[in-house]
Amino acid sequence: MTTEFIREQLFELQDAEYKAFHARLIPTVNPGLIIGVRTPELRKLSKKLWKKGETGAFMAELPHYYYEENNLHGFFIEQIKDYDTCLEALNAFLPYVDNWATCDLMSPKALARHKDRLLLQIRIWLASGHTYTVRFAIGMLMRYFLDEDFEDSYLDLVAEAESEEYYINMMRAWYFATALAKQYDAALAVIESGRLDIWTHNKAIQKAVESYRITAQQKTCLRSLRRNPRTEQHKYK
Repeated sequence: MTTEFIREQLFELQDAEYKAFHARLIPTVNPGLIIGVRTPELRKLSKKLWKKGETGAFMAELPHYYYEENNLHGFFIEQIKDYDTCLEALNAFLPYVDNWATCDLMSPKALARHKDRLLLQIRIWLASGHTYTVRFAIGMLMRYFLDEDFEDSYLDLVAEAESEEYYINMMRAWYFATALAKQYDAALAVIESGRLDIWTHNKAIQKAVESYRITAQQKTCLRSLRRNPRTEQHKYK
């Protein structure tokens, strides 16, 4: 199955109005590289093409040109059932991910079945230095390791993932906001310690306070922990 064939399928699903809307959400992507395919339609197409079992040539042809080609690639990876094969495909693809939306849409179920091995890989991704590989790693910690498999040390991994990159720090903030909803006492200890850069610290509090999963009493406590960037030296603006 060639890239040309897949591209034709994508353009048949093009929605110009959606393209204009979606382009505003992903400013790091050239609007000219967005076809404008709604996510449900893209998922349907990925399942149809995957069933034909001829996606190998397309997945090997990196980098892709269009935004939706990258998203389709991510949906193909989600359908890989074997952990090692899935991980190999992810490691081949992640260096080419160039926006938050493509990064966040991928949630391969194969990873969840081998959490011990996944943790080792998450540490490697966190050290990669690539913005969206690091963001993906934090997303995996948020998705799979904030419930029954949670350990306090995972908070440290995210706290230590310091960066000047907006899309890493936004994910760090989302992680701690979610951690405050699921593991309040442990996450609160990190917030109270002041270990996070001011922007991520305050953004995490903002997102937590906006959450219905945080109690009124907890919100009052969190509001009192906001930090003033004017009075503190900080790295992120």
